[in-house]
Amino acid sequence: MAHNSVFIIVLLFFCNLAVALTDSTVSCYRIEPGTMAGIVCADVLLTLIIVIVTYRCARVRRQKIDNANKVYMNVRANCKT
Repeated sequence: MAHNSVFIIVLLFFCNLAVALTDSTVSCYRIEPGTMAGIVCADVLLTLIIVIVTYRCARVRRQKIDNANKVYMNVRANCKT
């Protein structure tokens, strides 16, 4: 068990040393809060649109099948497709 903790400490030391020695002048890209809120709102809106369209299509298809059960047997198969 002691060997594992020593190994982890040495590994973390070398990772920190590698980060400290890199000469990085590149800054991270910052996303404004308004942009992030716009992305989230657009995602929610698109999800709702997809759900509503799927529900409408399923309801129309279900109504077609229900209406097909009310007609005579010889034409019922034609209405279900």
